[in-house]
Amino acid sequence: MSNTVIKVENLSKQYRLGQIGTGSLAHDVNRWWHKIRGNEDPYLKVGEANDRSSKGNSDYVWSLRDINFEIKQGEAVGIIGRNGAGKSTLLKILSRTTSPTAGKIGIKGRVASLLEVGTGFHPELTGRENIFLNGAILGMTKAEIKKKFDEIVDFAGVERYVDTPVKRYSSGMYVRLAFGVAAHLEPEILIVDEVLAVGDTEFQKKALGKMNQVSKGEGRTVLFVSHNMAAIKTLCTHGIVLKQGVSVFNGSQYDAVNYYQSSDSTNSFIHAPDIASAPGNDNIKILRLEAAPQEGSELTIFSGLEFQLVFFNAGVGKNLDITFEVQNQDNVIVFHSGGHISKQYDSKKGIYHLTCKLPKRFLNAGTYSLSIIFGENQRFVLYSASDIISFEVLHETSGSNSSRLPGLTFPEIEIQSDFSNE
Repeated sequence: MSNTVIKVENLSKQYRLGQIGTGSLAHDVNRWWHKIRGNEDPYLKVGEANDRSSKGNSDYVWSLRDINFEIKQGEAVGIIGRNGAGKSTLLKILSRTTSPTAGKIGIKGRVASLLEVGTGFHPELTGRENIFLNGAILGMTKAEIKKKFDEIVDFAGVERYVDTPVKRYSSGMYVRLAFGVAAHLEPEILIVDEVLAVGDTEFQKKALGKMNQVSKGEGRTVLFVSHNMAAIKTLCTHGIVLKQGVSVFNGSQYDAVNYYQSSDSTNSFIHAPDIASAPGNDNIKILRLEAAPQEGSELTIFSGLEFQLVFFNAGVGKNLDITFEVQNQDNVIVFHSGGHISKQYDSKKGIYHLTCKLPKRFLNAGTYSLSIIFGENQRFVLYSASDIISFEVLHETSGSNSSRLPGLTFPEIEIQSDFSNE
C-alpha cells in the first residue's frame, strides 16, 4: 500500500429494517443454501438506497454501496453529507466496530476512534482507569501511557474528577476526556465523528487545533465527519461527499464543500397530501416550504426573498408564533427572527398558509439553510425542524455565487457628499 494507510474497495453495508441480523429463519436457511453451493448471497441483490424521505418497498436498505477511495499518510479527510448519508456507518466500519456486507478495507497503523459519547469507556471505571484501559487497547505500555497522562488530563480539564467513575461525568466532560485519550495516545489514524458538537466553543477550538497538529505537525492521518463546513475547509486537505450511501465526490476539501453545498441546494419541500405522515409532531405538521424570489424566476441579491410555508396546526386557542433561522455555508447564523401567527389566543385547528418576506439586497450571494421553530407565547417550543431546506442566492451579474463579495449581507448604503473648491 506504499504510503497509503487506508484503502477501501467496493465497500457496501446493508441493513434489514426493524430486525437484527437476517430477521427470519427462512432467510437464514436461504443464505446458508446459497453459501454451500458457492453462490452469492441472494439478499445482496435486493435492497434500496437509504432515502429517508420515501417509504420504500423493500425491508433491506443499503447504508453504503460500492464505496472506493484511498487515503495517504498525513492526510486530513473530511467526510461530508446530510444526515443518513452513511458517514457514521463508514467510520464504524473503518473503526472495526461493525463489519461490511461486501467489499474490503485495508488499514495500516493503529486506529483511535471517537464515534459517539461513551465509545471505548467503561462507565464503572474512573477517568484514570479508562485512560490506562484505552492505552492498553491501543497496544501502549503502562510507561508510555504514564508519559501522556498529565497532558491528557490537562487537555480534557477533568483533573478534579479523574478518580471519579465516568458514569457520573456530564456529556461534555465525557467527550473531552474521550477526545483527549484518542488524540494524545499517538495512533497513526484518528477517526472523529460529529461528537465534538457536544463540547463548548472553547473545547471545540482546542479539539480542532489538536487535530490540525496531529495531521500537519505530526504527519498522522485524520478522518473527520462534521456539518461545520468552515471546520472542514480549515482542518482538512481532502473531502469525500456521500449521498444516500453512495460516494458522489472525491477531491480537495474546497471542491468537496462547494459540490455538497451546490448539489444539496433544494429550495423547496413538498409533502404528499396526507397530513398524518408529514414531518412534525402532535402539534404541527409541515406540508410545504419554499424559498422563492419576490421578482423574477431566480433567487438573486436583487430579487428579494420570501419563505412560503404551509402547515397543519392541531392546537386550538393558543398564541402561536414562528421563528426563522438562516445559516450560511460556514454554519454562521445570519439571522434568527420571527413573530406571532396568532396573538389573542385564537389559533385554530387546520391548515395555515404563511409568507415571510425579506427585502432586496438583504442576503449576499451564497448558499444558505433554513430552520424553523414553532412556539407558544414565544416561550414554549411546539416543534422545530433543522435545515429543512437549503437555497442559493445568485450574484445578479455572474449568475452564480462564485464572485461573492465578503460579508453576510449586501445592503444598499445611502451616501451623501458635499463638495467645495474653496
